[in-house]
Amino acid sequence: MVIKSFVGPLVLTFVIAVFVLLMQFIWKYIDDIAGKGLSVGIIMELLLDASATFVPMALPIAVLFASIMTMGNMGEHYELVAIKGGGIPLWRIMIPMGVIVALLTILAFFFANSVMPSAVLKYRATLYDITRKKPALNIKPGEYYSEIDGFVIRVNEKEPNGNILHDITIYDQRNNASHPDIIVAKNGVMQVSPDERYMLFTLYDGCSYSENIERGRTESPLFTRVFFDKNLLSIDLSSFAFNKSDESIFQGGYQMMNLSQLDSNVVRLKKSNKEEAKRQCSNFLLTSKNKNNGTMVDLTTIMATMEYNKLNHLYRDAIARSERTRSDAKLYAESHDAQTIYINRHYIEWHRKFTLSLACIVLFFVGAPFGSIVRKGGLGLPLVASVIFFVLYYVIGMIAEKAVREGAIGSWGMWISTFVMLPIGIILTYRAVRY
Repeated sequence: MVIKSFVGPLVLTFVIAVFVLLMQFIWKYIDDIAGKGLSVGIIMELLLDASATFVPMALPIAVLFASIMTMGNMGEHYELVAIKGGGIPLWRIMIPMGVIVALLTILAFFFANSVMPSAVLKYRATLYDITRKKPALNIKPGEYYSEIDGFVIRVNEKEPNGNILHDITIYDQRNNASHPDIIVAKNGVMQVSPDERYMLFTLYDGCSYSENIERGRTESPLFTRVFFDKNLLSIDLSSFAFNKSDESIFQGGYQMMNLSQLDSNVVRLKKSNKEEAKRQCSNFLLTSKNKNNGTMVDLTTIMATMEYNKLNHLYRDAIARSERTRSDAKLYAESHDAQTIYINRHYIEWHRKFTLSLACIVLFFVGAPFGSIVRKGGLGLPLVASVIFFVLYYVIGMIAEKAVREGAIGSWGMWISTFVMLPIGIILTYRAVRY
């Protein structure tokens, strides 16, 4: 009975959470996706891969809401009272749900470590290909259309079927952008080739104008005008095609690595940082003493006997050297800080695989006793309470993550939200079991 009461809200909340996160993703990238004539298959592939990246985040939300709702419903219908009256303690009631949550925790960890890196790689590659693809061809009457490389097209009138055009002007900039060839026609037909690689314009009753301007030519350019009854113009549409990139070029990001890859990459980056630090230190070391035949040289004496022009030149050279050294040191410091942040991101991703998985257990021990205490089921109170608890957990986690990323605290800071919620869960569980 407990399992049946728990699994239903768990699955429903999980689906809703993934859907909400997916809608946020679509809203963020709607400008890059819409109006490009993408096939349903490509869009579904992108959304499926993106949805997979939301699973580790959606599972703790689902566990929290389902545990509050299940225990709240049982308390509201006096089932908890009846069970306790029969001599069964509350922790025995929580065991079936706890087993499911433990299995989900293990599943969430393996998903975050094995499936999620591949899903991030696929959706990043697909999103990159989509953003490179140009919008679908849509020539509107009275507007200059310049999305096709090397061409600017303007039509004065377009019939409802979209293929027959009137009063057409085409600027061909492929040879010379500043002096394009111009094609003018009274009407024409616009069609796409069967393989969708070319746009075919069949133009009627028109004229083409071109200027042949050669480099170094002193006389007037050669002007050519050709009248035609029918002219066929073929335009390459390869820039509008969706070309899938090789996913290997996107590999190497910390979000696309499992635990072992993150560990090995951190070791490599630290070794590289250490070698660079040694190299920079050797470059910045300056000797303040000069030796001449084994004896120390008195710079004050030398400067006192040196000519003014030479001394001035030496002074300016010293300033230039010091400024260059200071500039190099500043650039290295900025590079070192950026590299440190990049390494910290690896630590964040490494710990995140554990914290989001264990969040299922932590939030379960917050939600289940809370539901048994308040004894309110339905969607109202469980939804409000789960949102409050998860927002608290998430905000603390985000603040701690920023501190870890900037190096203010160690990588253990990724566990601060867990350390905060765990005592709350222990206190709620103790009160629910005791009373």
